[in-house]
Amino acid sequence: MERGWRPVATIAGWQTAASLCYYSIFASTAFVREEFALSRTLVGVFLTAALVGYTLALFPSGAAVDGFGERTAMVASLLVLAGSTVAVSLAPGFLPLLGAAALLGAAYATAMPASNKGIVASAPRGRENLAMGIKQVGVTAGSGAASLVVTGVAAFAAWRVGFWAIAVVATAYAVAFPLAYSGTGGSGRWELPDLSGLADDRAYLLLVAAGVFVGATIFSMLGYVILYVEDVVGASAAAGGVVLAATQIAGSAGRIGAGSLADRLGGAGGAATVSLAQFSAGIALFGSLAVGITALPVAAGVFGGLGLTVLGSTGVYYSCLGDIVASDELGAATAGGQTAINVGGLLAPPAFGLLADTAGYRVGWGALAVCSAVGMALLWGVRREIAA
Repeated sequence: MERGWRPVATIAGWQTAASLCYYSIFASTAFVREEFALSRTLVGVFLTAALVGYTLALFPSGAAVDGFGERTAMVASLLVLAGSTVAVSLAPGFLPLLGAAALLGAAYATAMPASNKGIVASAPRGRENLAMGIKQVGVTAGSGAASLVVTGVAAFAAWRVGFWAIAVVATAYAVAFPLAYSGTGGSGRWELPDLSGLADDRAYLLLVAAGVFVGATIFSMLGYVILYVEDVVGASAAAGGVVLAATQIAGSAGRIGAGSLADRLGGAGGAATVSLAQFSAGIALFGSLAVGITALPVAAGVFGGLGLTVLGSTGVYYSCLGDIVASDELGAATAGGQTAINVGGLLAPPAFGLLADTAGYRVGWGALAVCSAVGMALLWGVRREIAA
C-alpha cells in the first residue's frame, strides 16, 4: 500500500465514525440515569458493560486483523457498531441496556488494532507520530460529535433519535470505506497471538502497565463530565454536553500537537517523553477539581486542559507502542495495550461513581490525580528502558 496522507485521512474518518457510535453512551449518561432511575454507581456499571464487551473482544479482533488485514475487519466492525447503537437506544430495561452496551463495546474492539496497523503501514516516513495523532483525533472528534448530537437532539426530541442518526452516519461510511481504502494483507489465518516475545520486552510491559492508569483517568473523566456539570456546577445536561464536546476538541488538538512534538524529539523515546509531560499536567488539573470548582467557565477550562493533556496522550501512547514492537506483532501488541487501558476503564468509573455517591466528587477527582501520578511514574520507566 502506498504511503501518504490520503489513506491516513481515510482511516481517521473511519475512526471518527466508529467513535461516534461507541462514545454515544458517554453522552447519554444523564438521560439513561433519568430513564432507568440509576444511581451514579450504576451509571458507572452501564459504562463498564461496554468496556467488558470491548475488552473480551480485543485479542480475537487483533488476531483477525493480523490474519486477514484491517480493511475487511473495519467494514464489518462499523456495520455492527451501527446496529449496536440502535440496540442501546431500544433497550426496554436496565439488563437489556447492559447487554446492548456490551455488544457495542465488542464491535468497537477492532478499532485500535485495525486503525493502528493501517497507520503504521500508510503514514509518511518520519511523520508516524503525527499521523497517529491525526488518526486518534478521530476518537475525540467522534466522541465530541456524539455528545453534541445526543444532547442536542434530546433538547427537542427523544434522546434515542440522536442514536438513530449516529447509526445512519456509521452505515453510510461503512459502505463508502472499502471504495477509498485498499488496506494491507495478513497471514491468511485466524489464530490467537503468541505473547511470549512481547512478555520479554520490559519497555512494552511498563507501557502496558501505564495503560491501566491511562484508561482509569480517561474513561472516568469522560463518563462523569456531564453529571459533574449537572450535580456540582448546577448547569443543564445540554451545557454538560457542550463542556464534554469542548473537552474532546481540546483532546484532538492535544493529540495533533503531541504527535508533532514527538516526531521532532524522535522515536519511541520522544513519544514517551511527551506522554510523560501530559500526565504531569494531568495531576495538577485533577487536583484543581479535587479542591472544588463550581463556576461553569472555570470547570470548562479545567476539562479543556485535561483534554489537551490526559485525553491528548493516547496518540503518542500508541506511537510509542508501535515503535517498540515488530510490525507483524502490532495487532497483538495493540490488543495488549488497549486491554490494559480498558482494565483501567472497567475498574475506575464505578469506583469513581461510588466515591461520588458516598464521599463526594472531590474525593473522586483526587483519586484520579493519584492515578495520573502512578501513570507518570510508569511512563518514566518506559523512557528509561528505551534510552538504555
